[in-house]
Amino acid sequence: MPEDKASTATDDVASNLLPQTLDDLRGKTPEELRNIVEVLDAHLRDMHQTETGELRTMDDTERKAFELGLEIRETAIKLVEEHERVSAIFRRRPKAVERVYANIRHGLDDSAGDIRRLTNSEARDRALRVLEGDRTSPMTDDQRAQVERGIRKDSTDLARRIIVTENDAYRDAWMKMVTDPQASAFLNDDERQAMRAWNEYRAMAENVSAGGGFGIPVFIDPSIILTAQGTDNPFLQLAQQVDVNTNIWKGVSSAGVTWAFQTEAATTTDNSPTLAQPAVTVHMARGFIPYSIEVGQDYPGFADQMSRLLASGYDELLVDKFTRGSGSGEPQGILTALSANTNVRVVVTAAPTIGAGDPYKLWASLPQRFRRTSSWLMDVSVNNAIRQLGTANVFHAFTENLQAEWLGILFNKATYESPYMPGTTTTTAATTGYAIVGDFQNYLIARRGGMSVELVPTLFDVTTNRPTGQRGWFAYARIGGGSINDLGFRLLVNA
Repeated sequence: MPEDKASTATDDVASNLLPQTLDDLRGKTPEELRNIVEVLDAHLRDMHQTETGELRTMDDTERKAFELGLEIRETAIKLVEEHERVSAIFRRRPKAVERVYANIRHGLDDSAGDIRRLTNSEARDRALRVLEGDRTSPMTDDQRAQVERGIRKDSTDLARRIIVTENDAYRDAWMKMVTDPQASAFLNDDERQAMRAWNEYRAMAENVSAGGGFGIPVFIDPSIILTAQGTDNPFLQLAQQVDVNTNIWKGVSSAGVTWAFQTEAATTTDNSPTLAQPAVTVHMARGFIPYSIEVGQDYPGFADQMSRLLASGYDELLVDKFTRGSGSGEPQGILTALSANTNVRVVVTAAPTIGAGDPYKLWASLPQRFRRTSSWLMDVSVNNAIRQLGTANVFHAFTENLQAEWLGILFNKATYESPYMPGTTTTTAATTGYAIVGDFQNYLIARRGGMSVELVPTLFDVTTNRPTGQRGWFAYARIGGGSINDLGFRLLVNA
């Protein structure tokens, strides 16, 4: 019976229930290693002596199994002890070590301002990893794709903003700061460190000292994630969009280089193009959003709700100003720019009516290289007027019948609506346009940073001066827009 028991114990040690080599200990958790030691103790005890305490005499096979079990047991114990020593260090690590680990979590190194030391490729790679690992934001697939394009295209600013704002500590701190007037007193160490990282980023990106406004986490920031798929704003789909770190975007444009064939060994002619230096100034858009104290504290739901509130008015403002903004203290609208340029205006044949030949005239006046990638922009009343051009004797002008909502294609190019373009019944100024056709990559939108909010802790009734049970967000974002090449468009005007 003793020999049978020893044989059984040997078989158990060699079985798959226990590690059979030292390599089998790799990848085990501390708890799994402790369990292995406990089971090995029982098996080795059975191999070493009987239930009555008598020592066993083991043969060579049993001795090898016993020695292997001892070696595996000792190695497992050493691994557990090493883990416990390291854990003890982490539990009582000094403030300097705490700061290092906190900085690593928030994209910084051990000294102030180290977000600035990241190279563009390092910042881009970190931001892409954050985006890939995101599971809580309410972004759609289109918005997620837009953020990824922004990271890859503009790794100097957007990527760094993602690193410092898209982490649990910053989101928790941001939630507190924009909902609770006393929140700063209740931030934990991680949250304070996250806010410090934000202030360092802000001082770097905006060239100001730390303070003022809490940056909205990128993945709910409407100034960054607003896409053409989620809005009726045609400019977000058609225009050229860039991120800038200054108040003015400056570029270079040209009508093109003139080429010529020349005879052998002849002196080349001067084909230098005339260069223009367009500039787009960035302005501040502001909004005030009141909300009830009971708005809710769950981050995903709250964030989605807040993003919708911020986006609705901001989006409408952009459509307005990108269409007809004056360019003074606000973006320059494409209509404003073209109305002031006599070289791009095309007058209707019989003012103030749009005739069947006018769309043809406008289309033909646009240079061919811009026609290839052109689109149309107009008000719904102008769109309706063009739809009604087809009659019994002008069948060529037929577009859509009454069942269609909108004339979506004109000369095989897409048409887009802006309610801030003039209508056929409201146009009075001679240079005010009916419709625009052209390559909208010649209209540039310049963004600087993202959107920030500040908390107004208590709102009061304007009549009674009593609290309303509401708070408010003062939100602001910097953005500009303007035509960088008027000749890439044509404008149909009244006279």
